[in-house]
Amino acid sequence: MRPASPPILRAVSLAAGLVVAGWTAGDTVAQTAGRVRKPTMDDTIRVNVYADNWFMLYVNGELVAVDSIAFIPHNVISVDLLPTYPMTIAVMAKDNADPSTGMEYANTSVGDGGFILKFGDGTVTDAGWKAKCFSRGPVGGDTTHPSVETSPIPAGWYAVDFDDSDWGQARVYGERDIDPKQPYYDADFAGASFIWTDDLVLDNTVIFRRTVARPPDGRPRADFSKLNDSVPAGGPKPGGRRPPGGGRPR
Repeated sequence: MRPASPPILRAVSLAAGLVVAGWTAGDTVAQTAGRVRKPTMDDTIRVNVYADNWFMLYVNGELVAVDSIAFIPHNVISVDLLPTYPMTIAVMAKDNADPSTGMEYANTSVGDGGFILKFGDGTVTDAGWKAKCFSRGPVGGDTTHPSVETSPIPAGWYAVDFDDSDWGQARVYGERDIDPKQPYYDADFAGASFIWTDDLVLDNTVIFRRTVARPPDGRPRADFSKLNDSVPAGGPKPGGRRPPGGGRPR
């Protein structure tokens, strides 16, 4: 056992020739001459994820992170994300389990799951997330004749327009329920809660979804989602060549 700024910050061209990301009348993000400026690392947010045992994370339909360790040791994955709002988050999380029995450690024990996430804009896992199980076992907790129940993973489960209206809500669990390992305590998960379905022990493959309308921290942010379709302010960065003998010293 492993163990939202406003709705999409659209750039709006003003009569004065400035382009701003509008949230309220007084909120602006500097853009000039009708062009989006180039984003910097200050525009990104840090994402911390801990899963028992494995996960893949999509944001607005794009793959952002995959757990690099399928089982143990427990680890935290941290990545930088350039956010766009509304922000649709979709996660597939798996508790380590034999696909035929739902058990682990050579079919000698039954594990349990658990998932927690925190974004640097204040987005956290809580009871507001949608959750649905797609593989569970051993059915009925029967470890003598173990079997599993599975449902097909729906196409486009990570897409922004995927219909999860009939899904149930995630259930919140405490640290005592999950028993997270040290990497969890070494990372910032303040304000976030562990979530899973109603059955922490038998449900092994779960998909979570959540749409964040605007940044929970209230900070207006520029929308860079169309950056590749325009010439940014200042023009594209000119190419260069490394000097003879190699590049910068290490």
